[in-house]
Amino acid sequence: MRIPFIVSTATALTLCAGSAMAANYTIDPTHTFVTFEIDHYGASTNRGRFDNVEGTIEFDRAAKTGKVDVTVGVASINTGTAGFDKHLQSDQLLDAAKYPTARFVSEKFEFKGDKVDEVKGQLTLLGQTHPVTIEAEKFNCYANQMLQGREVCGGDFEFKFDRTKWGSDFGLQWGAPKEVKVVIQIEAIKAD
Repeated sequence: MRIPFIVSTATALTLCAGSAMAANYTIDPTHTFVTFEIDHYGASTNRGRFDNVEGTIEFDRAAKTGKVDVTVGVASINTGTAGFDKHLQSDQLLDAAKYPTARFVSEKFEFKGDKVDEVKGQLTLLGQTHPVTIEAEKFNCYANQMLQGREVCGGDFEFKFDRTKWGSDFGLQWGAPKEVKVVIQIEAIKAD
């Protein structure tokens, strides 16, 4: 039996501008994915990713402030197995028909020096909203030569959560775990 999860990441994610004023960024869907991992009875780890992630980030590096608004399309889950994807989308788990998106919204960034260390915000999933803290594992900004030198910022972020807080209790009676790990790979492009 397999159990999923979703995050809107999002998702998460914070980006770095070199100016003293807030800059706006748009998430690059070709470099942004939200992945879940959940234990499968101690024998293996079930994994899947959400391929549809979009959103915006406002970031002021000098003031060390920012805002994040990221939405994940629940039906875009991709485990590599069509039958498992369908099961995860069902009303037993993610209920994609009733709740087609998950969303992460934040106005609280924590820094270590000039780098984003944590993003604290609210995750809405299965119609419920609860706080989560997403930790930065890696973070950087660079001039993307394929985009004519436009600034791109991004990183790898992750967090763990108890899925039952959002009402996901499928399989608990059979010993399925509550804890889900979410790994977020994100890059965002600074607006012109």
